[in-house]
Amino acid sequence: MPGSSRLPVSLRETFKARKGSARGQLVALNLDVLRNIIFILFLLRWTRRLFYQLKGRGITGSIADVYRYTRRTLYGTFLRLPGVRTKVQTQVAESIMKLERRLVPTGPGVERTITLPTEGWSEEQVRKALNDLEVMEHTRWEDGKVSGAVYHGGDELLKLQTEAFGKFTVSNPIHPDVFPGVRKMEAEVVAMVLSLFGAPEGAVGVSTSGGTESILMACLSARQKAFHERGVTEPEMIIPETAHTAFRKAGEYFKIKIHLIDCRAPQYKVHLPSVSRMVNPNTILLVGSAPNFPHGIIDDISSLSRIAQKKKLPLHVDCCLGSFLVPLLSKAGFESEPFDFRLKGVTSISCDTHKYGFAPKGNSTVLYRSDAFRKYQYFISPDWSGGVYASPSIAGSRPGALIAGCWASLVKQGESGYIDACHKIVGAMKKIEGAIREKPELNSDLKVIGRPLVSVVAFLSNTIDIYDIADGMSDKGWHLNALQSPPAIHVAVTLPIVKAADKLIADLVEVTEEVRERERKTIAGGKVAKGAVKGDAAALYGVAGSLPNKTVVVDLAKGFLDTLYKA
Repeated sequence: MPGSSRLPVSLRETFKARKGSARGQLVALNLDVLRNIIFILFLLRWTRRLFYQLKGRGITGSIADVYRYTRRTLYGTFLRLPGVRTKVQTQVAESIMKLERRLVPTGPGVERTITLPTEGWSEEQVRKALNDLEVMEHTRWEDGKVSGAVYHGGDELLKLQTEAFGKFTVSNPIHPDVFPGVRKMEAEVVAMVLSLFGAPEGAVGVSTSGGTESILMACLSARQKAFHERGVTEPEMIIPETAHTAFRKAGEYFKIKIHLIDCRAPQYKVHLPSVSRMVNPNTILLVGSAPNFPHGIIDDISSLSRIAQKKKLPLHVDCCLGSFLVPLLSKAGFESEPFDFRLKGVTSISCDTHKYGFAPKGNSTVLYRSDAFRKYQYFISPDWSGGVYASPSIAGSRPGALIAGCWASLVKQGESGYIDACHKIVGAMKKIEGAIREKPELNSDLKVIGRPLVSVVAFLSNTIDIYDIADGMSDKGWHLNALQSPPAIHVAVTLPIVKAADKLIADLVEVTEEVRERERKTIAGGKVAKGAVKGDAAALYGVAGSLPNKTVVVDLAKGFLDTLYKA
């Protein structure tokens, strides 16, 4: 049209094409930029991880980690090969069957109750069945032949606990208005334990079902605190390799990466420089033991406290095993080391009242320096259709009867009773330790691990098979704990063991001489030790210690757990 400024059709199409091309180029450019940003973030993420790996483990340590991982992976692949897998599965099945025959009673005289009786039993029938179950053949803990396991405070205390249990059988602390007495006792138990551990004003705590739950709660609290206050989404925890395995369970349950720190000979305490190097922005918790379970060694908690303060991190002290002994070592006249809330860096402590507090099994406590830590272990659901729900720990309903038994135990024993027990138990440990260190019949082959201060003494051997010693003691009716990495045995002294300490030492001398003589004859006769028949401990731990991949051991352990529920 005359006077029109409209471009010719061909020019308009060219312009549109160029405009579309420009948009396409812009989109492509944006995609390239986005891709580069993602790549850079990915690179930074892994560079950061590599930096902290090298900072914590060093080049040599990192190479060793890669070697162990590669070796473990290749061995796992080897175990999965068709011919090998079949043979391994057959041997595992045979081992589990052997275990089942030993644990699950069989025979014509064995009665099983696997369905509800059509008619309820009479009281006399129930009592007879209970009596029969009580006297089933077992390792004689009553004679002091069991390491740890049964922390018995004496028959009089047992009767009092049973009476307390009977008075509160139906009680449940989830209903404090219905059972105010249980609430009062639980609060007082926590307060009494706090007072033992030098708690400052404002310190708090919670009772739990045992040491594992106490440790789980401390780890959960640290994880939640780090998430809410520092935004940590990939939490990491630094623990001694000798720390209780409940910390590893917490890592698996709560998705916390675990860094294991060496506990090197001869002290066997956590290596402090390695702890410092391993700290990074994802670290949520440091851990020390007072004492550790395997060797009975108290870590250098004072130094860990200084590291925690410097790095502004929580420090948990696992005192589940030490419980009512470690706080009273000085008052009982023994050497002690600082470990509790009097060290400013200590923010939480786990203490089992059902160990050397002699309370009924199912009692423990987790203590915090302040509510700034405890509040993060609480679970609260404000919008549930069933009402507002809140629980202090993992369990909902809990047995008030166990709380009553715990409270009765603490007030019955009192500080003087626990000091007396500490004197007896630690004294017996030192007697056993002294015999291993000083008796020529023992010290030529057995070596005490570190310098134990509490109730546990562990020993190894560089000359004879320590697991043969474990099996020899087992043949004499003793139930001692076999350890690994390094291979060793430990004795956790309890009040029943106090009276049997001399017998334990005499049997240990005899068994050591038998094993020494047997190995001497084996060498003199030119026989290959591999062909010798090994006992249970030697067979299990000897194999487990030599395997770079523990899949077979895991399968055996699963079989053991399955066996526990076979009627």
